[in-house]
Amino acid sequence: MPTKRFFHQSFSTNVIIIFLLGLGLVKPDPDPLQDYCIANTKTRQPYSFNGLPCIDPELVLASHFSTPALSKPGNTRANPFGFNVTLTNIQNLPGINTQGLSMARVDIEANGLVPPHSHPRASEVTICLKGQIIVGFVTTSNHMYTQQLRSGESFVFPKGLIHFLYNMDQMKPALAISGLSSQNPGAQIVSLATFASTPGMPDEVLQRAFQITRPEVAKIRKNLGG
Repeated sequence: MPTKRFFHQSFSTNVIIIFLLGLGLVKPDPDPLQDYCIANTKTRQPYSFNGLPCIDPELVLASHFSTPALSKPGNTRANPFGFNVTLTNIQNLPGINTQGLSMARVDIEANGLVPPHSHPRASEVTICLKGQIIVGFVTTSNHMYTQQLRSGESFVFPKGLIHFLYNMDQMKPALAISGLSSQNPGAQIVSLATFASTPGMPDEVLQRAFQITRPEVAKIRKNLGG
């Protein structure tokens, strides 16, 4: 009996240890193994993997760590929502490779909206630089936290949760800058993912999920370009 009890306790302890070790490995991006790894964006790679290989450290320049990508306003008329997101990436900022972060410029026209969306690989902190915006996110318990941001104020969106940004001013555009905890955070807009996917989600699924009719499904698909 003691041997059986010891085996059971030992097995339970090992399971707990393995579980805790697994939690320690769940990170948005792996830690870098060197000071930096400037992405080699010019050589085509025959296979895919996370990040890009590094260029020769002897070829590294200060300009690899700098970018003007966020200095100019984006085209907020390119979508029906009235917003534009300009994101740093390894193409416009090679020094970001393996650093586990990125930045985004968010331009929102008057009465514009960054619709409900999520970043599956990153949490996000947003600072309002110009105008007044309403931001918010919904937890997995369907509780919403929302806040009005004025110039200089910030807000955090937890990793993977659905969130939005809305420019409440009917006359003036707004500007925000976001920092994200992944080199490639990903973004999935809820309405486009459900109504404008390729191939399309079955109408019956959308009807029951949103409690709408088939003509309403067709109308929303058309409005979103699906």
